[in-house]
Amino acid sequence: MAVQVKNRVTKNVGTVPVIVSETDPSKRQTILGLSITNLTDGFLYIDVLVDDDTSVSGYYLKEALLAEGSSLRAVSTGEKLVLGTNNKLKVKASADDAVDVIVSYVETT
Repeated sequence: MAVQVKNRVTKNVGTVPVIVSETDPSKRQTILGLSITNLTDGFLYIDVLVDDDTSVSGYYLKEALLAEGSSLRAVSTGEKLVLGTNNKLKVKASADDAVDVIVSYVETT
């Protein structure tokens, strides 16, 4: 079993859900950190969704309020989010090109 610690940066996420991390049939991920930063001059609402291996989608966060120029730590301080095989982690915002997302995770193959 190989284990790797990685980061993934996704820029300018907007109103369409964007996959910020995903697994394939041979991998699992433990999300250690999920940071979302507001790039706009106003308040935003942020959704974080998880798709399982049957394409069922559920909210991890729904309409979390994010002030201008601030960051939201959706996963932090000892909390973990596990993505099984063929899972997707998606983020969307209430405005176009509104947030940057950084995901820190451990990948197991």
